[in-house]
Amino acid sequence: MIRYISICLVALSLGGCATITPPEDAARVAQEALPEIPDAWVMASERVGEVEVGWIEKLSDPVLMGLVQEAQANNNNLQAAAANVERSWALAGQAGAALSPVVSLNSSAGRGGSIEGASSDTYSVGLQASWEADVWGRIRAGEQAAVLSAQSAEADYVYSQYSLAAAVARAYFLAIESGLQADVAQQNLDALTEIDRIVGVQNEFGLATSQDVALSKSDLARTRASLTAAQGAQRDALRALEVLLGRYPAADLHVREGLPDVPPQPQPGIPSELLERRPDIVAAERTVAAAFNSLDQAKAARMPSISLTGSLGGSSPDLVNVLNPTNIAWQAATSLVAPLIDGGLRESQVQQASAEQKQAIAAYAQASLEAFQEVESGLDRNIVLRERAASLRIAADEADKALRVARIRYDEGETDLLDVLTIQQRVFSSDADLVSIERARLDEWVGLSLALGGDWQ
Repeated sequence: MIRYISICLVALSLGGCATITPPEDAARVAQEALPEIPDAWVMASERVGEVEVGWIEKLSDPVLMGLVQEAQANNNNLQAAAANVERSWALAGQAGAALSPVVSLNSSAGRGGSIEGASSDTYSVGLQASWEADVWGRIRAGEQAAVLSAQSAEADYVYSQYSLAAAVARAYFLAIESGLQADVAQQNLDALTEIDRIVGVQNEFGLATSQDVALSKSDLARTRASLTAAQGAQRDALRALEVLLGRYPAADLHVREGLPDVPPQPQPGIPSELLERRPDIVAAERTVAAAFNSLDQAKAARMPSISLTGSLGGSSPDLVNVLNPTNIAWQAATSLVAPLIDGGLRESQVQQASAEQKQAIAAYAQASLEAFQEVESGLDRNIVLRERAASLRIAADEADKALRVARIRYDEGETDLLDVLTIQQRVFSSDADLVSIERARLDEWVGLSLALGGDWQ
């Protein structure tokens, strides 16, 4: 018995000496795979401040805030991501359970004897325990890998929340823009309907040609088609938004009539902070750390395993005497299993884990580079769209002036209807472009806020 206890103590001490790769070491190796990161964003021409959270509030739209909150509560994809987090932590619990002893209670009752002889009863009850001494850290490495995988799933879930908020905002803007485009098309249709009426009257009195009548009706029909398309696009946008909210896609959601103002450009911080702030990058880094521990686990699996087992129980033909000390027996054993020939299985598992580690490092590096790209491109596009919007406003104002002049000249017989219709279409095209560019600016503002890793609330 003393010798057995000594073996147990040795196994415990060896298990305490086993080591696994710390997450910070894995993170350092992962970041070494990145190119040199600049101290500031290339496209950040203005003074750089800290990245702020709560970007939805900066749009000053309580309707949008309510829709985002509804989506966070009801979106099915987000609920699936939350369930994946629960699953991942359950797997981590399973992986860590092997570090604890397994104790079970066994009991039985039976009756037996010879065919011609007397029969007898047998009752037994006992405890059985087993425990694998994690001498080489295989179980601990597996548990740590599972914990890190669960942390990765948690970070992915957080980023899914951010992404859902951005998707709702963009779908909301698209639904509003589609409605505004339908309004522009309706205004165009109303104007062309009045022009068609006037041209018809003028044609009756010989003041307009049949060509003028045909041109007017052609533009009128084309504008009706544009209005129908815009109305259909709005219904599609509303359905997409309703699905994000977990509602039935009935296209009966009511949104505001105008787009919110575009807030000032978000402060981008500095590039090096992005890797720690973006949840999806944190998830990729945790995946790298998990891969390191999975490799440690695979390497340790090549080593011998030591298991300790024991049992304590009693057996008696009389139930009341089962636990009588004279009927109780114990047993303790130590087993060592060393792999000798497995057809290269364990070595292949090490190679697999090593390849998965390299894959995780490459995926982390790629995700980081794409995150940097999203920010740089977002900063660039925000500047480009702001300049485009200013130019389109000038174009719209000048088109309005040209239309007023053309109508006066047409009334005085100095120009034909084709010129008026051409300028009329340019005016409404400019109005439609202004609506589109404002929605695009809002989309890019949201996209940059998401790329910077700022929380929506």
